[in-house]
Amino acid sequence: MKTKLIEIAENYTAELLMDAVLEQNPGRACITCSFQAEDMVLLDFVRRRVADIPVLFLDTGYHFSETYAYRDRMAAAWNLNLINLLPAISVTEQERSFGRLFTLDSTRCCQIRKVEPLMSTLENFDVWFTGLRREQSSTRAHLKKIEQHQLPSGKQILKVSPLADWKWSNVLHYTEEQRIERIPLYEQGYLSIGCEPCTSLPATGGDARSGRWAGKKLECGIHTFTGRNG
Repeated sequence: MKTKLIEIAENYTAELLMDAVLEQNPGRACITCSFQAEDMVLLDFVRRRVADIPVLFLDTGYHFSETYAYRDRMAAAWNLNLINLLPAISVTEQERSFGRLFTLDSTRCCQIRKVEPLMSTLENFDVWFTGLRREQSSTRAHLKKIEQHQLPSGKQILKVSPLADWKWSNVLHYTEEQRIERIPLYEQGYLSIGCEPCTSLPATGGDARSGRWAGKKLECGIHTFTGRNG
């Protein structure tokens, strides 16, 4: 049934796809959430179905203060089962050992502070919901709504992106219709919000993620490190 669902997933709306996935995979699902607008839409959908679903937040130690405040506010308001994933070393320890790694080697910084904590935690789940959208960048243009991924350990996990075909206008409409507060940074012109040292306003005429890592890369690695099998 999983194979069949992967094949027909593109024909499903976001909510119908989540219903089908959860029905076939009870009890072992999680959602990664950066608390950006897309993730809040997806989280609103999922929490109405699984109130206590584990909400994984990659706590790098470098997020904007506005992001941390918003995370805490929404976690309390929605009574989320929030799990803050911490790297093996603190920001202080990392900078003492390697300097300002986010400037010197951003790929290694992301590996330590995002990829490794997430890959380790995903070992506990069979389904991984994400708020990825094709419109966000060229690296996500061919994203499938369901993909079978292999973690570094060899474990197979179903990666589900129900909002893959949503436009930014759809995201805005839903948050406004449901009166979901958004991180105040959007009001300053940010369209993709990550760690503060590596996030700037998007380039003129660029896609939403053009302001990430000063345009030197578009992905931190958590969506490219696993092996895609379908």
